Amino acid sequence: MQLPQYDVGKTTIGQLVDIVAEQFGESRALEYHSMGLSYTYREFREVCNDAARGFMALGIEKGEHIAMWANNVPEWVYSQFGTGKMGAVLVTVNTNYRSFELEYLMKQSDATTLLLIGGVREADEYLKVIYEVCPELRTCAPGKLESAKLPRLRNVVFIGEEKHPGMFTWAEIVEMGKAVTDDELKARQASLDPDDVINMQYTSGTTGFPKGVMLTHTNLIGNARSLGECMRLSSKDVMCIPVPFFHCFGCVLGTLTCVVSASAMAPVVAFTPAAVLETVQASGCTALHGVPTMFIAELEEMKKKHYDTSRLRTGIMAGSPCPIEVMKQVVSDMGASEMTIVYGQTEASPGITQTRTSDSLERRVSTVGRALPEVEVRIADPVTGDTLEPGVQGELCTRGYHVMKGYYKNPDATANAIDADGWLHTGDLAIMDEQGYCKITGRIKDMIIRGGENIYPREIEEFLYTHPKVKDVQVVGVPSRKYGEEVAAFIQLVPGEQATNEEMKTFCTDKIAFHKIPAFFMFVDEYPTTASGKIQKYKLRDMATQELGREADAEIQTA
Repeated sequence: MQLPQYDVGKTTIGQLVDIVAEQFGESRALEYHSMGLSYTYREFREVCNDAARGFMALGIEKGEHIAMWANNVPEWVYSQFGTGKMGAVLVTVNTNYRSFELEYLMKQSDATTLLLIGGVREADEYLKVIYEVCPELRTCAPGKLESAKLPRLRNVVFIGEEKHPGMFTWAEIVEMGKAVTDDELKARQASLDPDDVINMQYTSGTTGFPKGVMLTHTNLIGNARSLGECMRLSSKDVMCIPVPFFHCFGCVLGTLTCVVSASAMAPVVAFTPAAVLETVQASGCTALHGVPTMFIAELEEMKKKHYDTSRLRTGIMAGSPCPIEVMKQVVSDMGASEMTIVYGQTEASPGITQTRTSDSLERRVSTVGRALPEVEVRIADPVTGDTLEPGVQGELCTRGYHVMKGYYKNPDATANAIDADGWLHTGDLAIMDEQGYCKITGRIKDMIIRGGENIYPREIEEFLYTHPKVKDVQVVGVPSRKYGEEVAAFIQLVPGEQATNEEMKTFCTDKIAFHKIPAFFMFVDEYPTTASGKIQKYKLRDMATQELGREADAEIQTA
C-alpha cells in the first residue's frame, strides 16, 4: 500500500499537509460531487495555505480560538487544515445550537473569531441567531465588533457570497491573506509544536453542559493514522463522509484519516440517504462512514432505487450501538465486506478500539474490536478501580497518545476524567474477552436497577432487534415507587407494520428473564438525537416519565 511517510509525535497537521502534497501531489484529495469541486493534494495544500494566510491577515495569533458553525461545506475543510498550518485552535460548533447554546460555547471557549454559514434548515437561521446574540454586529465595521455578551469576539466571517453587516465574507479573508508572504506563513507553521492544542471539540451534551475537549496535533494525527491502518486505507481509497465535521467522527475519523492515508475525501454537505449513495456512486467511493441510523436510511433508499456501490470495501459504523442485523445488511447489500466498528469518545481523539478488516463477520458484528495500535485498554471495577479478569463487566478505561490534554478551563472535570496514572475513565460498561476484543454493555449512568437487579439496556435492545417488525429500539429505565426503576422500550417499527404492547411482551416471555422484560413499550417514529446522530437516552427517559405520569416517582429517586 502507498502511504505517506511521517512520524507521529514529531509532525504537526500543517506539516502533514505539506508532506502528503509532496509525496502524493497528483492524487485526488477533496471532491464534492454535488458542487463539481475537485482538488489534487497539491491544489489542496494551496487552498489550505490561502485560509491560513487569511486568518493571519485578520491578526489571529497562534493558540487563539476560531469557532466554526457550519455543516460540511468545503470551507470547513480548508479551515481545519488552514488552522493546522498557522496555529489557531479550531473550535467546533454543533449545527443544532441556537442562541443560548451558541452564547455559552462562544463565551466558554474564548473564541475571537466566528466562521458561519447562513443556516442549515433555513437560509438565514444562523444569521438571525448571531445578530440576536451580538446586536452590535449590525452597526460595527467588520473586525471591529465590541459585544456586550461576547467581549472576546471581534471577527465574524460569513461563508458565502452575500455581504452582511459587521461581517467579512470568506472571499474577503482570502483576498486579505495575499498580503501575508510565504515566508511569514512558513515561519508561523515552523513555530508550532506537535503537543500544541489545535482543535477543541465540545462534548455532545447527552448528559449536560458541553465541555471543551482540548486535542493536540499528536492526539489527532496519531488517532487518525491508527484508524486508517485498521481500515487498510491508502492513496487508492475514496471516502464518503456524510457525518458532521463538527464532531470527531467527521473531522478525525473522516477528513484527517483520509489525509494521513493520502486517501480522497468525498464529503456530503448535508445528509440525505440519496445524497450519500449518489456520492458513493459518482466518486467511486471505497469507504463510507455513518451512524447506524444513517446506514438504516441508506439501506431503505437502496430498496427504492438502484445505486452502484460495487467499489465499497470498508468504512466505519460508530456513534451509537451498532445493531447486528444492520451491520450484516451493510456487508451483504452494500458490499462493504470490510466495514469496521469503532468505539471511542471525544476525550480520546476519539478512537479507542476498532475491529480490523481481517476480523471475522462474527467479531465485527458482536464486538467493538480491540485496542488501536499504541493504545492501552483495560476493564476496571467501577468502585475499586481494580483491573478485572476477561469476561467480567466493568468500566472501560484507556491510556495512550490519544488521551486529551484536558477540558478547557475545567481542571476539576479533567481530574475526574483522567486519573493520576493517566487512565481516561470513559463511563462506559464493557466486557473484554481473552483476545482483547471488547463488547460495550452500556453506560454506567444508563444501567437500570430494578428491585436490586442490575439490567443492561444493550442486552434487551439486541434481543428486541430480532423481532421481524422492529427497525430500531432504545431501552431506558423509568422511575418506579415499587422497584426503583422499571424497563421501557422505545421502538421504531419497520414501515407499514403495526404492533402492540402485548405482542412484544409475548415475544419476550420465556426468552429473556422476567425482570428484563420491558414493562412499557412505546412506538415512535424517531428518537431525540444530537446533531452527530447520538441518541439522547436521558430525553427518552424524561419522555417516558412524563407520559407515564411518573414525575413524583422521579422526585422520590432524587430526594
